[in-house]
Amino acid sequence: MGFFTRVLRQLFYVFLLVILFVVVSNIWIVNSTSEKVYSHYDSLTNHKVALVLGTSHLLTTGAPNPFFDNRMENAATLFINGKVKHFIVSGDNRTKYYNEPLEMKRALVRLGIPSSAITLDYAGLRTLDSVVRSKEIFGQDKITIVTQTFHCYRALFISNYYGIDAVAYVANEPSAEVTEKVHWREYLARAKAILDLYVLKTSPRHLGEKEPIQL
Repeated sequence: MGFFTRVLRQLFYVFLLVILFVVVSNIWIVNSTSEKVYSHYDSLTNHKVALVLGTSHLLTTGAPNPFFDNRMENAATLFINGKVKHFIVSGDNRTKYYNEPLEMKRALVRLGIPSSAITLDYAGLRTLDSVVRSKEIFGQDKITIVTQTFHCYRALFISNYYGIDAVAYVANEPSAEVTEKVHWREYLARAKAILDLYVLKTSPRHLGEKEPIQL
């Protein structure tokens, strides 16, 4: 057997192991959290604080981002119907021209949410950061996560790992054509989450002083 044949065979085995790891990771994360996912607010338990996970309010084309709009509308529904009393809007604030938490606050205020009921988390650079900071910085160990269904399983899995009593209220998803790319990316992100939690022991990039939310 030639050298290059052996290398190709080894690479093939590595590829199979990676695929297997991704598949197992997705099955584990989804199956272990699916019972905590709600699509109707009537079924939600009494979690006073909602963690709204960030995304850009615009698509790369400059058009409104339906993921963002749906999350904000569902978050507002929780408040209006008395299911939550306060929001942590957590997202990326990488430059002065890109500020997910501020855009989320503006959208929620337009939907009738008082600004006093909104706390901005500017260091939610990743889902792991947002979830951990909700507990370590803002003092919440019982939250309702607001995001799309494909995203909520990973957020809940991270919450479980850190001892946070979390449920998810899922926002409507856009058409399959719009969501296909993000779904594929999420399959890989779930595998990365397993590595972050159990192998790499990844911590949030920024913690800082505690800012407990008083209700």
